[in-house]
Amino acid sequence: QSENSDKSSAESDSETEVEQVSVYHKLLATLKTSPESESEEEEDDSESEEGGESETEMDSEGSQETREADEGEEDKNDVPRQEEATDAAEQTLGQEQADGADTSCDPSHGVIEEFTDVKHESEFSLETNFMEEESGDCNADQRDSNPFKQHMDKELEEKEVEKMPTLPKTSSQSKWPRLGQLTFSSTLEKHKTLKADKEVDVKQLYLHKPLESTWPKVNKQFLSSVNKPSDPSFTPLQRELFCIMNTYRDLFYPERNALTNGEEIRHAYCLHALNHVLKANAQVLSNNAKRRVQKLGTDSDDYRDQGLTRPKVLMIVPFRECALRIVHIFISLLEVSDKRKIDVSNKKRFKGEFGSDPEEKPPNLKRPEDYEAVFAGNIDDHFRIGVAILQKSMRLYAPFYSSDIIIASPLGMRTVIGAEGEKNRDFDFLSSIEILIIDQADVYLMQNWEHVLHLMKHINLLPLDSHGVDFSRVRMLNLNNWSRYYRQTLLFSALQDPQINSVFNKHCFNYMGQVAVRNVPLSGSISHVVVQLPHVFRRLEAENVTSVIDTRFQFFVDKVLPEYRDAIMSHTLIYVPSYFDYVRLRNYFKKEDLNFTHICEYTKKAGVCRARQFFLQGEKQFLLFTERFHFYKRYTIKGIRNLIFYELPTYSHFYSEICNMMKATDNGMDATWTCTVLYSKYDAQKLAAVVGIDRTAQMLQSKKNVHLFVTGEN
Repeated sequence: QSENSDKSSAESDSETEVEQVSVYHKLLATLKTSPESESEEEEDDSESEEGGESETEMDSEGSQETREADEGEEDKNDVPRQEEATDAAEQTLGQEQADGADTSCDPSHGVIEEFTDVKHESEFSLETNFMEEESGDCNADQRDSNPFKQHMDKELEEKEVEKMPTLPKTSSQSKWPRLGQLTFSSTLEKHKTLKADKEVDVKQLYLHKPLESTWPKVNKQFLSSVNKPSDPSFTPLQRELFCIMNTYRDLFYPERNALTNGEEIRHAYCLHALNHVLKANAQVLSNNAKRRVQKLGTDSDDYRDQGLTRPKVLMIVPFRECALRIVHIFISLLEVSDKRKIDVSNKKRFKGEFGSDPEEKPPNLKRPEDYEAVFAGNIDDHFRIGVAILQKSMRLYAPFYSSDIIIASPLGMRTVIGAEGEKNRDFDFLSSIEILIIDQADVYLMQNWEHVLHLMKHINLLPLDSHGVDFSRVRMLNLNNWSRYYRQTLLFSALQDPQINSVFNKHCFNYMGQVAVRNVPLSGSISHVVVQLPHVFRRLEAENVTSVIDTRFQFFVDKVLPEYRDAIMSHTLIYVPSYFDYVRLRNYFKKEDLNFTHICEYTKKAGVCRARQFFLQGEKQFLLFTERFHFYKRYTIKGIRNLIFYELPTYSHFYSEICNMMKATDNGMDATWTCTVLYSKYDAQKLAAVVGIDRTAQMLQSKKNVHLFVTGEN
């Protein structure tokens, strides 16, 4: 189904284009007929998950059967090369995750056409509506101190823009009471020391109506009695985060925790996103009224208030439940009182497709609290939805070119952006995104990180079609193809990871600069290991980052595995974070005819049961075990006596979880328990999260193996 923008009332005014030709003739030259924007049928949709416990826990994984067949094929092959493996993963993970997508409205679970709301098009059109007097605060939005106006009205010089990619970033450090150690960096702006506000007066934040009055009520659930009367509306964390967001700097916060502060953070960025959209739309509606009054002279540059396409905010979240919560927050923030409800179109359909039935989850499943928090509600990971907001109304399922906010998963974005050569692909709607919010970035490492990278490569590009835009209203920054330098990126994650850091460092170009929270872990998750266990950290030497993969494999095969081949070293679990390393090890074990079994995220339930049983009874000496399986399942593996971390885990608490599984092993055997960890100097962040910063510094300086004995009280 095609998503087309509604045609601007000024589109037929050919004079506009003639007069502005000198400014954007290059842009117009790039325009061509756009293919239909969205292919709504997923050809990859196939079988659904097998039933029972497996279905409940791995909805977001999609069908496993196709991948299981692939796994059998891989058994026959030699070790895949890394570049081949990456291509294969991108394809198979895209298929695997799309398999369970968007079946909530269709009892037969067949392929369905994606719904978009075309009925309310004129009602939510920015071009044909005008500012209501009572919704006002438009004059307040024109004040020079208003952060939105300051950021969007800043005129960069061409020389500055040309230098930005080559200029080195200057950085400075600062310590804030709640966020801790911050790194401020910028290429253009001279560093103005940003201090944490100890108290925040809502009236000084330049919030658009009605947010000034609704925010304290909506956020009340997170506030405690210790909040000062002078600062009744923000928690200490929210206050400092919003202080940074409101300056339009990029932000990376790697301490998001689904159990403790996840919802606090969600509320804070929803406030910022909605505030931005309301101000932007108010400016357009106000200028519509002025143009109507003036009639003549409408070609004035005073009315440049839009992007090349309407969507302003893109929110990337992992599951449908997250999108549901965001929309509920938006509705709460727009409703001034119980008596003044806002009109939300397609609300019932939205609840049906994005909500969940509590009875669907088997009551006997017991998993850690953090697991329950991450996988709450509807965990389908293939979705996208456009949201339009106009004064006192909200339109869900708006076509993208008529939306202000797009909420989507990485996979949902990937299937509409498509790949080069595909017919029905579209990414023009990403051309004028002003705020990009990526929440729970760590979860995408467990889904498919390639989807995130693919999105980053297609955001803020010049559109291939005009989509009915009135060029006389388009900001010069958009016409100059400078949107990326004005885009604010807010990145939230539960951990620091090189891949996440890379997106923040290489794909964010905000002229206002960046703020990253860089706290170092003092103790590490090893302190939560409750079994008495000797930990041996074995260092491998690699020449560079790209050679680590092969060096680790060779180190394991030559120096570690021979020590465990003896039958005495039975019940050995090998924890493997990367699926490609897992395939390589599995093929090697088969080639060497070792007595082993294996479990990965694609293994069927019956295969998992067999492997666990063989391992517990000692019929199989080795168990290859992937990190993604643990992330999505959290089974307790019984019978572990020897543990090998082929690489440090992505989530530091997985280290203590896996070690503590030894509690389930027969008593009296603890004298022979072992734990071996492979690491290199490139694993500094992961190592610090496991053993703490002090030990990490010592271990990286020394080239010797490190022996630690943990008693559960370290």
